[in-house]
Amino acid sequence: MEQQIVKVKNKRGVRVIPGFGLSMGVTLAMLGCLVLIPLASLFVSSAKLGSQAFVEVVTTRQVVSGYMVSFSCAFLAALLNAVFGLILAWVLVRYEFPGKRLMDGMIELPFALPTAVAGISLTYLYSDQGWIGGLFAKAGIQIAYTRIGITIAMVFVGIPFVVRAVQPVLEKLDRQYEEAATMLGADRMYIFFRVILPELFPALLAGFGLAFARGIGEYGSVVFIAGNIPYKTQIAPLLIMMKLEQYKYAEATAIAVVLLILSFLLMLVINSIQIYTQRFHKG
Repeated sequence: MEQQIVKVKNKRGVRVIPGFGLSMGVTLAMLGCLVLIPLASLFVSSAKLGSQAFVEVVTTRQVVSGYMVSFSCAFLAALLNAVFGLILAWVLVRYEFPGKRLMDGMIELPFALPTAVAGISLTYLYSDQGWIGGLFAKAGIQIAYTRIGITIAMVFVGIPFVVRAVQPVLEKLDRQYEEAATMLGADRMYIFFRVILPELFPALLAGFGLAFARGIGEYGSVVFIAGNIPYKTQIAPLLIMMKLEQYKYAEATAIAVVLLILSFLLMLVINSIQIYTQRFHKG
């Protein structure tokens, strides 16, 4: 007796998960409670200052300096993560060696490690008396309590985003194109930049954006190694915490709103570039 297969269809095709209305309702409720309402509360709280006071708070020299430190270090860290994350993903996918699974698991260590623990460890390691920082100190280069140290901390917390974004795309990449380019006489550099990199670029850009966003909002792993020197190494999240400790909640939310808007605009630009490159590559 033949088994009858019943498919419940809607206008667009097969419903994999039944109960679209209930599923969408739960999704919107979770999105509203966890994302939209908390973000809206920032605008409501900062609105208590008034437009003039709001502008005065977010344009002070200390706050503007905090934005510059956070964004510049996060951007540089994301660039470094894009380069070294691509190399790490390449090694994990294209080579077999002892300890490969251990290395693959260690990539996600920054996700599991508490940020405060990471910050203390990095500060101890890169201070003038640390194992690595002491070597640079002898050459007159200070790492801890400078923007170099902040960038290193942001690289540490952001590297997994790039590796995990590029790794699955690289695993599924068809090597026939590389073999065809090799048979046509292309060298390794040409194959990488003209055949492989265009396929990886959307995923690499996505990892860059995630690492950049993580660096902008990072606090725990950065605050210790930054040293919190006014106008030099104070990051924007630290200024928010300082305002909260002074019970200036409206001013703290005002700084957070500007940080949120700037982060959203930058992510919008990155996503637009990613969509454009995908369409251009398909076309």
